[in-house]
Amino acid sequence: MSVEISGAIREFKSLLGSSPIEPQKVADLLNGMGHEARIAATRSLGRAEQRRLYAGVDGFRPIRLVDIVPPSARDFRPVRHFGKNTLPAFTHFEKHFCRPKGVASDAPGKLYGYNFQPTSWLASITGPGYFIAHEDPGRTEVWVDYNQVPTEHPDEWPEIQSNEKGLGRFVYGFMIDTLRGVSEHVSIGSAARRGRDLGSWFVLCREP
Repeated sequence: MSVEISGAIREFKSLLGSSPIEPQKVADLLNGMGHEARIAATRSLGRAEQRRLYAGVDGFRPIRLVDIVPPSARDFRPVRHFGKNTLPAFTHFEKHFCRPKGVASDAPGKLYGYNFQPTSWLASITGPGYFIAHEDPGRTEVWVDYNQVPTEHPDEWPEIQSNEKGLGRFVYGFMIDTLRGVSEHVSIGSAARRGRDLGSWFVLCREP
C-alpha cells in the first residue's frame, strides 16, 4: 500500500472518529482522493465506523439515481460500485447498476442492478441478488429494492433469479436497502427486511 493511500485512510478514519462527524469535511476529503484511495479508504471501515457514518450524513447530501448511474453513461452500460459490508465474512463485494433502455438519462425513474461476488462459488450459493433501485418518495435517499427484479439485463450479467427462492431467500429475500449520499462517488447504506432494520450497513464507492 502506498504512503498516499495509507495517509488517506488515516485521515478518513480520524474524521469519522470525531464527535460529531462533520459530513462536509468527510465529503471534501473523499472528493479530493483518487479512485484507488477512495476504494481503500471506504473498504477500511469497520462496523462501528459505518454505523456512525450512516447516522452522521443523515440529511446531509441528497442522493438521486443520476448519482449512481451518471447521465453520461449509456443505457445498459454497467456502472460498478465497490463495496464493503458489515457481515461476519465475505465483506468485499460490488453492486453493479445500469439504466434501463429508453428512459431519460437525467431522470431515469429506476435503475437495474445486482450484487457481484468476487468468487463464482459464492455467487452460486447466494444467487446474483438482483434488485431495482428507485428514489425514496419522501426523502432524498435511494431504495435498493430486492422485492423487485429487472425484466432484462446487460449480456454480461448473470441470469435473473427471484430473491424469494433457494438460499438467496435468506440473503436478499424481502429486503430493501436505503442509500444516503456521502460524497460525489461514495454512499452509505443500511439494510432492512420486511421493514425491520437489521443493524447491517455497507459503504459503496462508484467508479469515476
